[in-house]
Amino acid sequence: MKVRQFTFNHFQTNCYLIIDEETRQCAIVDPCMEYKQEFLQIDQSIAKDGLKLSMVLLTHAHTDHVSGLEHVCQHYELPVITHKDSIVHLQNAPNLGRMIGFDVNRLDVLPIQTICDGDTLKLGNGTIKCIYTPGHCPGSMSFYLEEEGLVITGDALFRGSIGRTDLAGGDLDVLLTSIKNKLLVLPPDTMVLPGHGDATSVREEELGNPFLF
Repeated sequence: MKVRQFTFNHFQTNCYLIIDEETRQCAIVDPCMEYKQEFLQIDQSIAKDGLKLSMVLLTHAHTDHVSGLEHVCQHYELPVITHKDSIVHLQNAPNLGRMIGFDVNRLDVLPIQTICDGDTLKLGNGTIKCIYTPGHCPGSMSFYLEEEGLVITGDALFRGSIGRTDLAGGDLDVLLTSIKNKLLVLPPDTMVLPGHGDATSVREEELGNPFLF
């Protein structure tokens, strides 16, 4: 499988397509499109490469990560796959959106499939492991592609930083425990694809991230 990265919306949030090259099935992680051109970019990227979108995944449900969720679920007739603790954020999406400049509808009315820590999702001939990494907010998940040696961490772990914990449900101790016990135990060469900013690696963050000492 391969991963294609996009950066969308006025929060510069990363969105990922995970593509199984053999079957052309793909998953979208954090559909965060805000502007018309961003919606077109995703739809055209899927269409021109003959991909079949079969999965919609959320690392977490803060509004800057779900601003394009309604479009994707309705256009491709798919449920959103997320942890049960993210549902409250989907319910509160209009209020949370207004606070940070996003115009979104209530999103908990969309079809929802819940996942738990340790679940494995099948995408074509590949697999995606679900790792529960709360602390930034309740319901936060990371998605690990073991064979490809990469993990999508949302707002849990960034290059040289960690997710903020001053929003509702945030907890610094919980976040640090998640990072140390769930992410830093992955092989050192594992590539880390965060919710904002540039990619990094487990080794780089273990040795140089000032928030983890």
